[in-house]
Amino acid sequence: MTKFATRMLGETVELGFNLEPQTRVVRGQALGWVEGFKSVSDLGCVVEGTFLGGNPALQTDIALVNKDPHGAGWLYAMAGEPDPDCVRAKGYARVLDAAIDRLREAQTDSPSSTAG
Repeated sequence: MTKFATRMLGETVELGFNLEPQTRVVRGQALGWVEGFKSVSDLGCVVEGTFLGGNPALQTDIALVNKDPHGAGWLYAMAGEPDPDCVRAKGYARVLDAAIDRLREAQTDSPSSTAG
């Protein structure tokens, strides 16, 4: 999960998978779910291939998802071909940064309301 996603979800409290390791999967298939203080979200598959299993470290320290989402807090492993429309984490971070910059710019450019 991206740092942006972990911020939107809130502190992660639980994670589960709907399938067993070595299960064949298709793009768009729901693999499981992740629950945070703010919401619950499905985990969608972006690979055509095989689900290899969840991160065993999260069974004892689910907080790793929020502490280190691009490192020790990884959610699951897959083998196969990723969706050709997927971008790598650094590319996705650039997309999100640009979107946040546009939002900030729009807030700065909008006239502030004043009581009169």
